[in-house]
Amino acid sequence: MSGDLRVYWDEKLLSYDFGPTHPLNPVRVDLTMRLARALGVLDHTEVAGFTSAGDGLISLVHDRGYMEAVKTAGHALKPDFRYGLGTADNPIFEGMHEASALVVGASVAAARAVWDGEVPHAANIAGGLHHAMPDAAAGFCVYNDPAVAIAWLLEHGAHRVAYVDVDVHHGDGVQKAFYDDPRVLTISLHESPRTLFPGTGFPHETGAEGTAVNVALPPGTGDRAWMRAFQGVVPQLLEAFRPQVLVTQQGCDTHVQDPLAHLSLSIDGQRAIYAELHRLAHETAGGRWVLTGGGGYELVRVVPRAWTHLLAEASGRPLAPQTACPEDWRAYALERTGEIAPKAMTDGFQVEVQTWGEGFDPANPIDQAILATRKAVFPEHGLLPV
Repeated sequence: MSGDLRVYWDEKLLSYDFGPTHPLNPVRVDLTMRLARALGVLDHTEVAGFTSAGDGLISLVHDRGYMEAVKTAGHALKPDFRYGLGTADNPIFEGMHEASALVVGASVAAARAVWDGEVPHAANIAGGLHHAMPDAAAGFCVYNDPAVAIAWLLEHGAHRVAYVDVDVHHGDGVQKAFYDDPRVLTISLHESPRTLFPGTGFPHETGAEGTAVNVALPPGTGDRAWMRAFQGVVPQLLEAFRPQVLVTQQGCDTHVQDPLAHLSLSIDGQRAIYAELHRLAHETAGGRWVLTGGGGYELVRVVPRAWTHLLAEASGRPLAPQTACPEDWRAYALERTGEIAPKAMTDGFQVEVQTWGEGFDPANPIDQAILATRKAVFPEHGLLPV
């Protein structure tokens, strides 16, 4: 499988920073890029610069009044709770608009490069801020960079874009942006909204012509069950929809060690997810793949390894799970965070992919979740729900 990945990166992306005690610490992105470099992943990948998103671009999704509030709050350092600015989740920081516009600029640059045929795959690992609403900040997200990237694609001629979100939290902001637009298929696999923020993402949220798809998984879901849910929903819908571009959000807070959620995936399971998304980009979207980061709050042991695997997979040169984490990188991680980094790029698990229909158990909560989603949306796409 070919790679040809372009990564949009600038250290200025680390300025998206809510402060040292906030869970979304930019050190996780710094450690990811350093690990990817140390392991040679970026030796076979073009790393490119980009321009910050202007107001006209951001306004493809966000209200002008909200944008002005973000600018004002970030300069005056005063909260504006009307717009979700200054809450515990979204505290004010200096230059908030400028930092957020950089994230949007990188994701739109990735979408533009893929749409224009410059590269088949393009990434903004600092992106994936999927909770931001058109008129409010939410869930650590000020501007919704994946939604703006999708809106840019629609503005430039795309008429079928698929978005697949594997973050542990529902991709509510992206769903809302395109809920009534059948040109965009949004698929989110996440922990049940009954147990986790943002409290949305039930199967009955189906959007226009069944193009909002939600798989709500019970707490404790591990690698094998998560992959079963993915296989029971995502490939069939992408094959039916035939997107011109696949946009994905790879939040790695599904990991068992993540402090903010309750799923139980391993690094090895996440690595398997990335391989499946890569395969589906080629099989259903002509290889056109725009990928972003997302959530992930175990800053040293999880995020850098997960997203380095993601970049390696997208480059066409996946890393062996047993690959050692370089000692100089581990020393840097210890210096920066005081935490001991893992020695290898694996958690030591073998991940089996079980397809839907194998051993279906109507009493199993995973199978119940899969079936609820299939019944809600499959008929809209000409697919049998069972």
